[in-house]
Amino acid sequence: MYSRKFDIKDEEIFQLLRDISDWYGYDFTEYSKASMKRRILRLINLDNFANFNSFRNRIKLDEVYFLRFVEEITVNVTEMFRDPKFFRSLREDVLPNIAHHSFIKIWHAGCATGEEVYSMAILLHEAGLLEKSLLYATDLNAQVLETVSKGIYPLRHMKLYSENYINSGGKFDFSNYYTANYDNVKFSKFLVQRLVTSTHNLVSDGSFNEFQLILCRNVLIYFEKQLQDRAIRLFDASLEVGGYLALGSKEALKYVDVYKRYQHVGKEKIWKKLS
Repeated sequence: MYSRKFDIKDEEIFQLLRDISDWYGYDFTEYSKASMKRRILRLINLDNFANFNSFRNRIKLDEVYFLRFVEEITVNVTEMFRDPKFFRSLREDVLPNIAHHSFIKIWHAGCATGEEVYSMAILLHEAGLLEKSLLYATDLNAQVLETVSKGIYPLRHMKLYSENYINSGGKFDFSNYYTANYDNVKFSKFLVQRLVTSTHNLVSDGSFNEFQLILCRNVLIYFEKQLQDRAIRLFDASLEVGGYLALGSKEALKYVDVYKRYQHVGKEKIWKKLS
């Protein structure tokens, strides 16, 4: 493996990330250094680069390859109703408390390929709230957002997703929500039409709406502390009083100064904004 034949100095990685910010406007400099180094070495090995300089030059000169870099560096691992207890908490502890709104806006930040967004759409549908809801699905990676917009996923995953759905409190036949076609499924139009997709960079972009619920799960763990704090403050600025913020199982709110204005809800990583 090339990653075993040579090492990359931290200074080289940081300089590359600064260059990428200058070349393309993508700022990865506050992502976890250990995670970034591991993923860069993996990509160098995967694509058979002889050395770090040739890898750097390819990124600089080949915009298509840079998109591949973004695809590999950003984290796009997700599944529908992942952590069923979390989605059960959304059903029982959150949705009933935002149901009174005449219009519900939900932001999935760092949504990857969107399985969580469709999970939320199904929850809203079963709570009778989907028709007055809009789900904003954002990610740094524009390519994964194409999957979200199409609502097409591998058929082989549906057995696991169906089990997750039932364990989250689902009462219906999960296959009612999609149509199978050969090796893929396409989720129903009434779910797709409640989604809005857009690129959004948690490093540099600001607030763009006021939401009743914001979800950003298993994204902040890949950020350095300063960027984690910035993202939390961005969510705070984007969340109305009485709204809810949901994070991943290994992520916390209590180390950021906004924490005193939030109340923990249930047993999952969900907080309600009090003021």
